[in-house]
Amino acid sequence: MSSPTLPLAAPGVAPGRGPDWWELGLEADLQAVLPELIQLRRHLHRHPELSGHEQQTAALVAGELRRWGWDVREGVGRTGVVAERGPRQRADGTPAPLVALRVDMDALPVEERTGLDYASTVQGLMHACGHDLHTAVGLGVARVLSALAERSPELLSARVRLLFQPAEETAEGAAWMKADGATEGVEALFGVHVFPSIPVGHVGVRSGSFTAAAGELEIEVLGESGHGARPHQSTDAIWIAARVVSGLQEAISRRLDALHPVVVSFGRIEGGKAFNVIADHVRLLGTVRCLDLELHDRLPAWIEETVQALCRGHGGEARVRYRCISPPVHNDAALTELVAGAAVDLLGSGRVQWLEQPSLGAEDFAELLEGVRGTMFRLGVAGPGGCTPLHSNTFAPDERSLEVGVKVLALSLLRWMHRHPQGL
Repeated sequence: MSSPTLPLAAPGVAPGRGPDWWELGLEADLQAVLPELIQLRRHLHRHPELSGHEQQTAALVAGELRRWGWDVREGVGRTGVVAERGPRQRADGTPAPLVALRVDMDALPVEERTGLDYASTVQGLMHACGHDLHTAVGLGVARVLSALAERSPELLSARVRLLFQPAEETAEGAAWMKADGATEGVEALFGVHVFPSIPVGHVGVRSGSFTAAAGELEIEVLGESGHGARPHQSTDAIWIAARVVSGLQEAISRRLDALHPVVVSFGRIEGGKAFNVIADHVRLLGTVRCLDLELHDRLPAWIEETVQALCRGHGGEARVRYRCISPPVHNDAALTELVAGAAVDLLGSGRVQWLEQPSLGAEDFAELLEGVRGTMFRLGVAGPGGCTPLHSNTFAPDERSLEVGVKVLALSLLRWMHRHPQGL
């Protein structure tokens, strides 16, 4: 089974933009390897691995990169892979500039229900966020740049570093890789994420605020157990927990500024020991998202105060723990314009969307941007029948997006090299 090729823009590039995809012969390079990339992506989809456990994924990635002539380091950020290619020095002996691309590799604890013939073979695990496609895009960029370096080494005028990151879903992997030096010396960092509301063959770009700050919330509701027939003689932790879930939502709508959105979502509730015993302990796990950094800094104390008041008002107590898991992604304006220009020349202006609003989704790509200029864009993956949301058990991105992602990222990296002397 193969994926049809998308019709892209006609060859040609505005003067001064930089290298042209077709003139460099990159179209032939990609088309030659595209069937292999699709098969690699399907293999990854069949064999998903949880955050921090991407050993087999990392081994496959490292093997392919070495086969294509990249210098590879494994175990960066525990199960991450870093690969480099290109000159370390300019002709005058000064260090060559360093540009990087980051893609993520981990899957989710979701039972797949797509019905695909290459569906997950691991019970309870699925690439429901498209990281298998991200990894394949990263490998595609590696293959295209490798072919170019072998044919015309002078055109790879900067050192290129590829970061294959673990544990994005738990917002830990970027910090792990950064601690192991993955971003040292990097002058520009590019990233991509699939987006199910954008059609395949299109991309979404945005300068400035791109994703939200995110936190992990744990609330323990403490009551007093008793007989299910006499709830008035106990303090029902399940009932209080229900009031906490609904009360927080009501408080957000009435006590916080609606112009600065805050989303609190609970994904796990644990409590109770028997059907006829009033529960004395309930544990709630959730996530908090916010675009305004100043408000985000105030949220832990506000949530603590609100939850304690709700619990006390119903005779219980609470323990509240909040952990900031990711700062917001802020896209560099010049790098975003570079990606947009490459996408326009490859896809046509009608297929490049300037996104009006940032996403309340979180992305630990932000951790890698501390001290590094970077940008991330949205890769459209919705086929003719649409695409279910990220993290859905029926999420099935259109594979034609793989080709688009490789082209936009590879050309963006090459144009950054071309424009680097001008200060980009």
